[in-house]
Amino acid sequence: MTTDETPAMSTNQTKATAAETTQTPDVPSVNTAQGDGRPQRGLGRMAFLGLAAVAIALGVVIYTGIRTRTAAEANLKRATAQAAIPTVDVVSPKGGAPNLEIVLPGDMQPFTYAPIYARTSGYLKRWYFDIGAYVKQGQLLAEIESPEVDQQLDQARADLKTAQANLATAKISADRWQSLLKTNSVSKQETDQFVGNYRAMQATVDSNAANVRRLEQLVSYEKVYAPFDGVITARNTDIGALIDAGANAPGKELFDLAAIHKLRLYVAIPEVYAGAAQPGLTVTLKLDAFPGEVFHGTIVRNANSITQLSRTLLTEIDVDNANDKLMPGAYAVVHLTLPAQVHSVTIPSNTLIFQKEGLQVGVVRNGQAELVPITIGRDYGSTVEVATGLQPTDQVIANPSDSLISGTPVRIKAQQNNQSKPQPAGGSTP
Repeated sequence: MTTDETPAMSTNQTKATAAETTQTPDVPSVNTAQGDGRPQRGLGRMAFLGLAAVAIALGVVIYTGIRTRTAAEANLKRATAQAAIPTVDVVSPKGGAPNLEIVLPGDMQPFTYAPIYARTSGYLKRWYFDIGAYVKQGQLLAEIESPEVDQQLDQARADLKTAQANLATAKISADRWQSLLKTNSVSKQETDQFVGNYRAMQATVDSNAANVRRLEQLVSYEKVYAPFDGVITARNTDIGALIDAGANAPGKELFDLAAIHKLRLYVAIPEVYAGAAQPGLTVTLKLDAFPGEVFHGTIVRNANSITQLSRTLLTEIDVDNANDKLMPGAYAVVHLTLPAQVHSVTIPSNTLIFQKEGLQVGVVRNGQAELVPITIGRDYGSTVEVATGLQPTDQVIANPSDSLISGTPVRIKAQQNNQSKPQPAGGSTP
């Protein structure tokens, strides 16, 4: 192809292209698109719809996030509130008392006991019974040698004889002068003097006779006798020992004598059980020295007065000991039967609350703790008897805290175990 032909071909091709363009109405040209504007509105609608979809999606995401967060906060508040409610263990009171007796300590004492002192001073001449010996009333236990008292008795007897002789002389003189007075041979004054002298001598004789009797009594105390039937529990002297008369003397008593065929047992019964100390009531005794054996005694009397220091009632129990098996001073455990009480319940001791308001327990009622005052009956150690304040249907809180007050919401542990586990934040199950 020559150079002259090239421009001509290009012109023809251009015309042909322009004609084809004119014959295809569906495909707009660039110049037509720029002058019309309809395709411009279609593109704007599509863009608007796209932005709206994006906004809706964003709103859904924001709403879902806020809702999830709100639900999580609500679940957290519920979980915090549930965690703030204390969980407690509860026990149900048991009706009736586990037993109807109390156990109290006591010491055996002889039914009659007497320390035997000397009533005259001297030296111990002889003793006849040692510890453990059984003696009868009136038996001679010991002899005391007191020569000073013997000499005083001899002197007193001599003085009495002198006074009696003087009395006889004075009586003769008084009688004679009274006879002479009848004939007026003597004066009335002289007669009265002789009569007065006679009466004075009579008083002297009476005084000397009383002194003789006193010294005779002292001499009789040189022999020490048993005042009642019993056993010698102590001998605190020996032959040749200096004996001082009287209980206030620096020396000890000569013997200790105890009657043990019947023993006394003194028991301090707490004030709350004082009604059980009725005379005539039979009690059982147990002693460590006789394991497995049971002895019996009888309440004979009580003090009818509560000791303020210990708040107890002193009660005497007599125990028959005819075979002398039991010994004074032995430690005994007394089992005292108590009268049955109705409408009482027992609870563990770890449920009690000691506050200034008095003795109380915590009871769960309507999901809240309530402090209830109670009255204690018998104390069994691990459990106590409640006389008033509780019913068998109550739920009593075990091991309550000191800060527990009425109206506090509580959750019973047994109920908590039956509840479902708390859901995590967001409400999803792991």
